[in-house]
Amino acid sequence: MADLTLKTAAGKDSGTIELDDEVFGVQPNVSLMHQVVTAQLAARRSGTQSTKTRSDVRGGGRKPYAQKGTGNARQGSIRAPHFVGGGVALGPKPRTYDQKTPKKMVKAALRSALSDRANEGKVVVVDSWGFESPKTKDAKAALDALGITGTALVVVGRDDAAAALSFRNLPKVQIIGPGELNAYDVLCNEWVIFTKDVLPAGVSATAAEGSASDEVGVSADQDSAAPTSGEAETTGKEAS
Repeated sequence: MADLTLKTAAGKDSGTIELDDEVFGVQPNVSLMHQVVTAQLAARRSGTQSTKTRSDVRGGGRKPYAQKGTGNARQGSIRAPHFVGGGVALGPKPRTYDQKTPKKMVKAALRSALSDRANEGKVVVVDSWGFESPKTKDAKAALDALGITGTALVVVGRDDAAAALSFRNLPKVQIIGPGELNAYDVLCNEWVIFTKDVLPAGVSATAAEGSASDEVGVSADQDSAAPTSGEAETTGKEAS
């Protein structure tokens, strides 16, 4: 795990904190992030655009002129697409642009985005903001003390209402909850700022390997304890 200097709201060092390698230390997958971000932007589209076909346009119920004898091409309605004021041929209709994206891909894209920001040194962890009351002035002073320039994504806990209200009026700051963190917002901002209590962490590899070995061990013990069919028959004959 990589060590990161823990900061205070005043910009001073407050110790070190470890970043989980499963969240901040993976190799960024650019194609995966592109696919997930494209799906996220597609889901934002309302899909309510609509045009009228020749059956939706008002009027044009009668035949404009006789079928023969006029020298013109035969026409059945003045609301056909090639007439002025007619319907639209093959125009857009209401639809959904949602793309099915597996949850594992969404989480992997988020880990890639956070790892990319961590590799660039653009991840900051603050001990706590400690705002007694909502003040935009205090939020701006805290960002200046931390050396944050450019756009920043501030991850605020649900119980820290003072911090959320303090940062929300800053034009280059985006506020987000820990449960709403996503790859698109991370990539849209130069900096990602966490507090110590909302810093994301994954399942460590040691714990995962241990649980897997435990399951294997249990199954192996059960297999060794259970006799085979031949042994069971032999045991039954000896007992009789």
